[in-house]
Amino acid sequence: MTKGSHYTAEDSRRWVAEPPKKGYRSDFERDRARVLHSSALRRLGAKTQVVAPDTDDFVRTRLTHSLEVAQVGRELGRVLGCDPDVVDAACLSHDLGHPPFGHNGESALNEIAHRIGGFEGNAQTLRLLTRLEPKVLDAEGRPAGLNLTRASLDAACKYPWTAPDAPLVHGQRTSKFGAYEDDLAIFEWIREGAPAGRSCLEAQIMDLSDDIAYSVHDVEDAIVAGKFQLRWMANPDHRARVVGYTQQWYLPHSDPEGIDAALARLEATPVWVLEADGSRKSMAALKNMTSQLIGRFCDSALGLTRAAFGDAPLTRYAAQVVVPEETVMEIAVMKGLATTFVMTTDHRQPIYERQREVLHALVTALSATGDRHLEPMFAADWRAAEDEAARLRVVIDQVASLTDSSALAWYERLVGSLPSLW
Repeated sequence: MTKGSHYTAEDSRRWVAEPPKKGYRSDFERDRARVLHSSALRRLGAKTQVVAPDTDDFVRTRLTHSLEVAQVGRELGRVLGCDPDVVDAACLSHDLGHPPFGHNGESALNEIAHRIGGFEGNAQTLRLLTRLEPKVLDAEGRPAGLNLTRASLDAACKYPWTAPDAPLVHGQRTSKFGAYEDDLAIFEWIREGAPAGRSCLEAQIMDLSDDIAYSVHDVEDAIVAGKFQLRWMANPDHRARVVGYTQQWYLPHSDPEGIDAALARLEATPVWVLEADGSRKSMAALKNMTSQLIGRFCDSALGLTRAAFGDAPLTRYAAQVVVPEETVMEIAVMKGLATTFVMTTDHRQPIYERQREVLHALVTALSATGDRHLEPMFAADWRAAEDEAARLRVVIDQVASLTDSSALAWYERLVGSLPSLW
C-alpha cells in the first residue's frame, strides 16, 4: 500500500508487477513523475488548445492547459482528502490522447476510424498510458505503457465505458467513451470492483478542474488575442449569440433566461473586466479575474460536496463531486463566450476544413505505404497487426501522436504542397 491510508494495496497495484523500489517516493508520486516525463505530455506543447500555438506567445497550448488543470485539481483533491499525486497524474494525463488541431482533429480521425470503433481522445489517452508510451514491457515483451497504478489509471478515466456501453444522456447515447474494444482487457482490470458507469472521485475532480480551467482561461486567451471584449455583452445581438451558443453547445436542456441570468451573475462580480487594452494594469485586472473566478467555482463545489458527504477524507468511490447548478451554468457561459468569438467565427471554417483535409490525406498516404514512413515503434506495431483493421488503428495512433506543426510537415513530405490558407 502506498502513502495515504485511505488507499488500498489494490489501488496501488500495477498491470505489470514491478520489483519493489527503494527511496522516498510513494507509488502515486512515481505515477505523477512518469506522466510528467512522458514524451506524450511534451508533445502537448505544440498542440492546439483553442487558439493555435503558433499564432501568439501568450496563448495556452494543451500542455500549459494541462499544467493549470493539474494545479486546480491537486488542490481540490487535497482539500477533499484524495492523494494529490493521483489527481495530479490524472489531470496531467487528461489531454494526452488529443490529436493535432484540437477537437477538429478528433472529429476528423473519428470519421476516418468509424469502421474500426471510431476515435475518441479519452480512449486514446488510456491507450497511450497503457500501451503506446514507452516505459514498461511485460514478461512477453508486450508494451504496458507507463504501467501506472490502478488508482491513477482509473482517475484518468473520464468516461468509464466502451462505445457500445455508452449511457443515454437526455435520451441520446453519448458519443464519448473511455476505451477501445482492443484495450478492453486493461480497461476491465482498471475497473475491477468499480460501480458500472461511474467515475471515481479523483476522475470527477479532474473533470471539474478541466472544465473550470479551460472555461476561464479560454476567455482570457481570446480577450488578449483581440477576439472580443466583455463589454460587448451590453450589445443585445452579441449577448443573444453567446446565450444561444451556450445553450446549443453546453446546456441544451436549459432555458435562455437561466443562461442569461448566469451571465448577469458573472457580470455583477467586482472582478469582471469590461475591457483589456493590453496595458499592465488591465492585464493584471484580467489575470485577477481569472484567478477569482477559478476560486469562485472551486469554492462552490467544495462547499456542496462537503455538505453532502461530511468532513472525513474522501477518496475513490466514497463520495462524488457535487457542483451547484448555478455554478454549472456559469462555467458553461464562460465556455460559450470562447465558442462564440473564437471557435464559430466564419473565418475559422475554411481553416477547419483544411485541417481535416490534412489528416484524411495523411491517413490515406500512410495506409498505402505500409510501415515505410511510420516511426519505428508504430512500424513494429503495424508489422505485428493481425488484420487490416488493426493496421488502420496503428496508422491512426501514429497520426494522433503528431503535433500541429509535425502533421503539416508530414503532409508536405508525403502528400505535397499544403492546402491553401497555410
